[in-house]
Amino acid sequence: MRYARAVTAANVLAMLMLAPAPLLAADADDDVPVAGERDSPTQGAQVFEPVYFERYAPRNALDMLAQVPGFVIDGGDNNSRGLGQATANVLVNGQRFSSKSESVRDQLSRIPSGDVVRIEIVDGTTLDIPGLNGQVANIVVNTTGASGQFRWTTGFRPHNTEAQLYGGEISLTGKEGALDYTVSLSNENNRFGADGPVELRDGAGNLIETQATKFSGKFDNPRLSTNFTYTISPESVAHLNLRYGEDFFAERITEFAQPVTGPDRDRLVRNSEDGPNYEIGGDIEFPFGPGKLKLIGLERFERDNFESVLIDSFSDASPDTGFRFRQTNGAGERIGRFEYGWNMFKADWQLSGEAAFNRLDRSSSLEVLDDDGDFVGIPFPSGNGGVTEDRYEGILSFSKQLTPKLSLQATAGAEYSKIQQTGSAANSRVFKRPKGSLSLAWKPASDFDISVELRRRVGQLSFGNFLASVNLDDNNQNGGNNELVPDQSWNIEAEVNKSFGAWGSAKLQVRQAWFEDFVDFFPLADGGEARGNIGDAKRLHVELSGTMKFDPIGWKGAQLNFAAVQRWMDVTDPFTGENRAFSYDLYNKLEADFRHDIPGSSWAYGASLFTFSPVEYSRRYEEGRFWEGPSFVDVFIEHKDILGMTGRLRVGNVLGARNKGGRTVYDDSRPDGDVLFTEVSDRRIGPIVRFTLSGNF
Repeated sequence: MRYARAVTAANVLAMLMLAPAPLLAADADDDVPVAGERDSPTQGAQVFEPVYFERYAPRNALDMLAQVPGFVIDGGDNNSRGLGQATANVLVNGQRFSSKSESVRDQLSRIPSGDVVRIEIVDGTTLDIPGLNGQVANIVVNTTGASGQFRWTTGFRPHNTEAQLYGGEISLTGKEGALDYTVSLSNENNRFGADGPVELRDGAGNLIETQATKFSGKFDNPRLSTNFTYTISPESVAHLNLRYGEDFFAERITEFAQPVTGPDRDRLVRNSEDGPNYEIGGDIEFPFGPGKLKLIGLERFERDNFESVLIDSFSDASPDTGFRFRQTNGAGERIGRFEYGWNMFKADWQLSGEAAFNRLDRSSSLEVLDDDGDFVGIPFPSGNGGVTEDRYEGILSFSKQLTPKLSLQATAGAEYSKIQQTGSAANSRVFKRPKGSLSLAWKPASDFDISVELRRRVGQLSFGNFLASVNLDDNNQNGGNNELVPDQSWNIEAEVNKSFGAWGSAKLQVRQAWFEDFVDFFPLADGGEARGNIGDAKRLHVELSGTMKFDPIGWKGAQLNFAAVQRWMDVTDPFTGENRAFSYDLYNKLEADFRHDIPGSSWAYGASLFTFSPVEYSRRYEEGRFWEGPSFVDVFIEHKDILGMTGRLRVGNVLGARNKGGRTVYDDSRPDGDVLFTEVSDRRIGPIVRFTLSGNF
């Protein structure tokens, strides 16, 4: 979602490409071997061959990777600055995914399980791909012929939502000579809603108003994706990605309010958004001099047409009141990148350069409902304009195996950035920033490894924060900020992996970050607020994840995957001067997934738990938080051979998690303002039923 400038010759050449992606399935098997360390094309990797996954009857590479003990897919950051170095911890045939619009999970789901030769788990520092650290999965794929795959997801909720009917994907993967291809048609089909009471009280705790509220909505994202790989020679390969989609979002919120004094109020809020999006990207790699040169090009664009309408009607027959807010965003990104790698002094070197051009064009309008029932425009100049960023980066990387058990990777470079803004708050600024990293990986035993990384990062800006916007339902407005700059941070990350053989494995990750120019809400001189740079901040992230297998105690086919996160944060609130956590961040999270594949049958069943505690937000005139919980528990049953297909029935939210929230609104800037009112909401979500049918052809 960023864009800009003219296409260079390197861009045009690089547009000639992208990596493959396929699909299929296997039969169940009771005797499941334990994957062990052994030689493979990636030396020292832990290798999982297709026989290991047979009992799960996987349809694709995503199904297989999900069952690798202790491994958690990190799809990287598709909103990062340009393409940059690799961030996702998944490779295919030793190559990173080059798409920014398609998630790693989407692309893995199109690789047929029958085309997967093996999955290798290796430490990223040992690879010659700069940016990788900790456990990385390399999916070794060999496409042998044409095959198809489909997945259909349907479901319903008994309260507040339409049925979910048209979710899923159908894809075709094949090989014609030197050309591998995948064509996919999919739709993300989501329905949501909740209902329940809301109470408003004054600063003394006296009831002001009760509300009966309900919201319901739907989201669809049909898209066509194609991936092509052309093998020019054993050392020269070209890839091409093409993707086109449309977004359709609609939400309806109703509220019947009964104040202690005054007339009753009926409120209707309608929010909608639609628009097209596309991505064209690819790469070509070939021998050049003593090494290999890779040229990469990517262009993507998205247009969002948003409208929000709020109308209040009153029981005393007084005129309706209301507002209408409209906004159109055109956002895009164009990237040209080269990577040149070679071996020298018994080490792997890479020189990379990247040019990224981003843009946002926004037009907004705000209208008020007059006594005749017509919407009349209100001046809103700060919501119109554009933002562009021209960014150039150069990085030199060095990777070396210091000893058979110790490897080193170091990168150093810098970026140049020019940000320009048009509209009522026109501005132009130039930045130069250093970037780099140093990482060490130590593997003293085949079942134990430790990696440590020190990295200097530059954050990505949301261009929408430069311009003003409005939230009608919450009666909030974000002002524009033409002085916004990206945050920068020093990061130390440590990862410890331990395999327990037939019992499973565990991973401990610790990340400490020190931020400069941290971005959060901050006060404007005119009495408003906007997203801005509020100074220094720090965050400690600790995560424990793993897999526990129950085969050794005689419970064949049963396993538990888990991941627990805890965070500690510290930043100075620009409104109160007090230290607090980061708005909208996370205090803690727990995920647990149990699965039992019944030996000698095609049946499996299981349950999952998800619970989390989000951080409160902090604004000039209010503070609060909204979340869903306290805990979501789902149960499922699966049959792996329904006329050759796999069927899964999942019932979610069986313990009745709710949509909850609370906020405190002040009559003046915090901390000096008095409490105007407090709002507490507690809405029913209800059970969520989903049925998925998948197969191949």
